[in-house]
This record gives sequence, structure tokens and C-alpha cells, in this order.
Amino acid sequence: MNEQQFYKIKIEAIDLLKKLIAIPSFSKEEDKTASALEEFLQSKGVTVNRFMNNVWAKNQFFDPTKPTLLLNSHHDTVKPNKAYTLDPFKSIEKDGKLYGLGSNDAGGSLVSLLSVFLYYFTEEHLSHNLIFAATAEEEISGKNGIEILLSQLPPIEAGIVGEPTQMNMAVAERGLLVLDVTANGKAGHAAREEGDNALYKAIKDIEWFKKYHFEKVSPLLGPVKMTVTVIETENKAHNVVPSQCRFVVDVRVNELYSFEEILATIQKEVSSDIVPRSFRMRSTSIPKDHPLVRAGDKLGRQSYGSPTTSDKALMPFSTLKMGPGDSARSHTADEYIYIEEIKEGIDLYIQLLKQVL
Repeated sequence: MNEQQFYKIKIEAIDLLKKLIAIPSFSKEEDKTASALEEFLQSKGVTVNRFMNNVWAKNQFFDPTKPTLLLNSHHDTVKPNKAYTLDPFKSIEKDGKLYGLGSNDAGGSLVSLLSVFLYYFTEEHLSHNLIFAATAEEEISGKNGIEILLSQLPPIEAGIVGEPTQMNMAVAERGLLVLDVTANGKAGHAAREEGDNALYKAIKDIEWFKKYHFEKVSPLLGPVKMTVTVIETENKAHNVVPSQCRFVVDVRVNELYSFEEILATIQKEVSSDIVPRSFRMRSTSIPKDHPLVRAGDKLGRQSYGSPTTSDKALMPFSTLKMGPGDSARSHTADEYIYIEEIKEGIDLYIQLLKQVL
């Protein structure tokens, strides 16, 4: 690929992102952006596959005897918050920034990885196959995104998950364990010494969640963090002692603990009933000596542990989370990404993969 063709790939990536911004693609409603991505890939002579709202493609000389790398990012967005001053569905380019919903999270990563896939698409003697996948429902950790798509794909050895990391390497990621907790008591009249107040029982357990510290602290992700975020009782009357009090605990788990270990400790220490919503969003890490990480080290990219979860948690193989943009801009009003971040992201992805492929 000559310099002019390479320049064209970058311009087309930015134009595609502008088109995607203009199409609402809330989680579970990504059909139109899926179609736009299909059409774009088809226009480049790529055979495109679609499963639900997930779009994927293999490199031209895909060889089943070779290991396969997955290039993945998502095309769904959250809903715009009320603080927007700009039209979230209008791509506005100003002062080197491209504004619009999903521009940073994760449109920049999506079109950059797509460009890299096209850069290598016709290469015949790669050491690995490449699969590009633009997936749905990432923002809600839905089951009809990457999780269901993996059942349709050939075996994957490793992958890059495109999320805004300033093109640094998120080599570990916190797991998310949400607990529904119920303290049980006995109803009674508040004016008399009746009942067994479930709210007081809940307060005792909430105090434990506030004060308890798990022993193992990760150098990448820090300690396990537990936060009580919701509390309610079943009755609204002021004069009734509640027989039940429910609260929710958000647990962010480092890579040194399994969810099962965390849950066993909590159940041993608190008196309330605990029901985990899901064990799907587990903590993950990629070895420091993995070829993708070593390649990033040679490019001077920093390694860190990510406090946020992504589709990386749903992939049963080694993945590196890395992409243009800044996680601090995600889900903010008047979301934007710098144009140069996209161009640099494409360059760095290509340089990274050259060392692996």
C-alpha cells in the first residue's frame, strides 16, 4: 500500500465515523449502524458476515491452520445526557475535534481497527489470520453482542479490544459483581415494641461492606472495591417496622480474586441473603510477555489496569484493550475525539501488528 492509499484509508475512517455518529445506535437498536458498516466493507470488496447486529469479516487469505487475532470494537452507544449543548447526532468538526455521540466511545477505536483490518486485508503471508468484528450491546453488557457472536466465529487465539485508552495498553481490567442483598426481619407497629426491624439489620451489614478490605491488592488494579448504591424497604408507611430491606452492592474485583472467593467471604460475614446478578463480567489480565504487550512496549506504550469493564470480560482468550480517545470523555456531554487521535491510532495499531503478523 502506497502513501496515498494509506492517507485515503485514514480520511475514509473519519468520514465513516461521521456517518455513524449521525445514525442513532443505542444498545439493542444498532441495526442501522450495522447496515452502514456492512455497506462500507462491501464497498471495499470484503465478504461481510452479519449475526443479529454484529458485523464481522475475515482477511482475504484466511487460513484455518493459522492462529487468529480478533480486532473488535462496539458500535452501540449510551443515550445522550441532558447536559448536551450540541446535537449528539450531528458530527461537528471544530478546532481539531470531532464532536458527536459515540465519537470517543468507541467510534474512534472502531473505525481505526476497521482501517487496520483493510490495511492487512489482502496480505497473503501473514503469520496470523485477522477477523474484524463490530459488535452490539457493549454498553449494557448484553448477551447479543460479542458473547453470542463468539459462537459463530472460528477459534480465536488473542484479540485487541478497541476502547478509548489514549493508545496505552489496558493489560488488566476490573471485574464487576453486582449483588442484590436482602435483610429479613418481622413487621410490627412503630409505636410499640413490636417486630424485628430489617432496616437495622441492613445497616449493620452495610457498615461491614463499608469497612471491610480484602487482603490482596493488585499492583495494576488496586484493592477490591465494594460500594452500596441502592437501598429500599417494601413498605412506605411511616409507622410500620419493615420486615424486609433490600440493597444493592457494586463490587469491583481485581484479577487476584475469583468471584466465587469474593462471594464466599461476604456470605460468611453478613447475615443478609445475597444473590449475585451474574458472574459474566469477570476480571481479566493478559500476560506481560504476550506478543501484543511486548509489541506495545517496544512502541513506548504504557501498561495499566483499567477500572472500567468492557467486552474484554466476555472473551475467553487473551485480549489487549487499547484504542484512541480518552476514557474520561466517555458518556459525557458534547463527547468528542481529536482527529489526530484517530490518525495516530491507525498508525500505532499497524506498527503494533507488524511485530506480531
